[in-house]
Amino acid sequence: MWNKVKENEAPGATPVQGPVQGSGPAPAVVAFNTPAATRPSGSAPARGVARLGSSVHIKGTISGSEDLQIDGQVEGAISLRGHGLTIGASAQLNSEIDAREVVVYGKVTGNVHARDRVDVKTDGSIIGDISTARISIEDGAHFKGRIEIDPTKSHTVSA
Repeated sequence: MWNKVKENEAPGATPVQGPVQGSGPAPAVVAFNTPAATRPSGSAPARGVARLGSSVHIKGTISGSEDLQIDGQVEGAISLRGHGLTIGASAQLNSEIDAREVVVYGKVTGNVHARDRVDVKTDGSIIGDISTARISIEDGAHFKGRIEIDPTKSHTVSA
């Protein structure tokens, strides 16, 4: 079952065609491209990104075919193979994450698998194992778990 729900659309925001899959009686999709001028500071890539706002709470599986920014709460697996995931400062995820790259400003409890890189920013937190080619953990960030570097890719580890 797929439902699409709009959330506080910013002026000039473009609805996204890629649905997010959820489980339960009424899964919701809140995704749209947000212009750079309306994004919170320190949280968004320059290109168009689907966004789950801070008032959204999803219990279920999220899969997508475009980059995604999450500012709300998610309980369940997130699969964005070949695409990036930005976890905003207000986000709280209890998730197994599989993406091309993951940037963490908020809190993640669960394992993170990124083909390219994982960046844990100053106030970001990951409690779980990380598997990636490259990783960066800034001063002030919190990490508890195991790091596995993929030996088939060139890699850099910095902390």
